Amino acid sequence: MALFSIQNEFRYDITRKIFEGGMGIVYEAEQHGARDFVKRVAIKIIRPSYASQKMFIENFIGEAKLVADLIHTNIVQTYHLGEANGAAFICMELIRGVNLEQFTQQLTEKKRTLPKELAVFITSRVARGLAYAHSKTDREGRPMGIVHRDVSFKNVMIAFEGDVKLTDFGIAKAKGFLTDQEGEVVAGKPDYMSPEQADFQVTDKRSDIFSTCVVLAHLLLGRNIFKGETAEESRHRIIHQPVPDFRSLDPRIDDKLNDILHHCLSRDLPRRYATAGELMTELEYYIYGAGYGPTNETLGVFIRELFGQEAPKHLPPESHSKTIVMDETVWKKAHGIPAR
Repeated sequence: MALFSIQNEFRYDITRKIFEGGMGIVYEAEQHGARDFVKRVAIKIIRPSYASQKMFIENFIGEAKLVADLIHTNIVQTYHLGEANGAAFICMELIRGVNLEQFTQQLTEKKRTLPKELAVFITSRVARGLAYAHSKTDREGRPMGIVHRDVSFKNVMIAFEGDVKLTDFGIAKAKGFLTDQEGEVVAGKPDYMSPEQADFQVTDKRSDIFSTCVVLAHLLLGRNIFKGETAEESRHRIIHQPVPDFRSLDPRIDDKLNDILHHCLSRDLPRRYATAGELMTELEYYIYGAGYGPTNETLGVFIRELFGQEAPKHLPPESHSKTIVMDETVWKKAHGIPAR
């Protein structure tokens, strides 16, 4: 029971579009309060094409409620769920930085190579955020069973200070939040989703571990080994393409790092790391085993040199690497496959 209540109103002035994803649009805004108080924040809204669909509205509101209690340095913070003109919006932490898609695009344009240690460091921070989310309990101490289901280049951000942030829990699942017909629909980015996700199966936290190491492999190689010409080709590769010996693809990858990648990307679930915490420990031991390794400051120096402390003036071109929601029955009908 509350001691007392305080009620007030904020005004948000939208200043620019930051990013446009498969289901939502994120803007930079100024939050105005009493006595000339101003705070720069991010505002997320549902894309107009989804704004009238009940499932997307419920998941959007569920995302805000879920992430509001995920307080971790490697997860973008949610401040407020609001409503204006009949449409919901989420007020979030503004990250002065770029996502991994923009980051690697700049590496390509500047003809720079990401050091192996920084690739592992970035991934270890993602694993750290996931370990926290996966172990989250409700107020009664019951596991919430959170699975992000959309770990990808677009949903990992690097601040110019060097902080790594996991964002967009828009299709996450958790007990009591963000429910869908899992097993009947597939949701996620086709070239980052786990095999079980791509095959219309029920997922658990090990699905996020697979996706996290797709991110790691992409950072190391400069390309996504599962990315096809179409979303369907990517999905097929995720399910069937053999996992390569990464040592043959990049001489910087040694036996230990190759083993870590193969553990994460195993299609045999019992062989995959059981928790994100296990993956985090392996990655951190890999880079800090000799006693010294990269830090937020190291990454911050690298990204500021790469971008000159300026956010990109343009958004990356849209590709099929965006979040999709696909119904299994519809997909099978389109491909001439009998339903179960």
